[in-house]
Amino acid sequence: MDPDVLLAVAHACRAHEQLRFDYGSHDGTATVRRTEPHRLVHTGRRWYLVAWDLDRDDWRTFRVDRLHPRIPTGPRFTPRELPADLPRFTAHGISTGAYRYRARLTLHAPVRVAADRIPPTIGVLTALDEHTCELRAGSNSLDELTLYVGLFGFAFQVHEPPELVEHVRVLAARLGGAVPAAGQVTDTTPLS
Repeated sequence: MDPDVLLAVAHACRAHEQLRFDYGSHDGTATVRRTEPHRLVHTGRRWYLVAWDLDRDDWRTFRVDRLHPRIPTGPRFTPRELPADLPRFTAHGISTGAYRYRARLTLHAPVRVAADRIPPTIGVLTALDEHTCELRAGSNSLDELTLYVGLFGFAFQVHEPPELVEHVRVLAARLGGAVPAAGQVTDTTPLS
């Protein structure tokens, strides 16, 4: 993280000055963004900017290490009211918003138990009842989504996207065929 970039963004937030910057998305596409920067958020691993995107007329979350401010900054603005649940909004933007695949799954675990294993940078959890919760997560890779959820240690159902449902179905069949059925004797001849 370039400290000069962090300082420039923090100054624009504090001074309520519009900020234009070159932004590299997760897929390498570069764009110029015009924003009203409101808040810097640190997740423990990365810095993010929560800003009103003037061209998209909506709130957005930007990774600070992917942006390069254009100096001087723009005109001053009157700060808008931030999204009601800023931590949840930020977690959603980080974990699902920018990805090709956005998954919705039910985990068979209480939300407090799931939250101990799933950080907000991976996905957003919502309690469904005292025994289950919903996980919304994103990735550009179906394999990555499958691996993450499979390693959490909870029973789960995949609801969307359809590509992930089919991917998990095919992988489950492949994995099921990789081991002998219970009680079946396997060939123990050493490989040479």
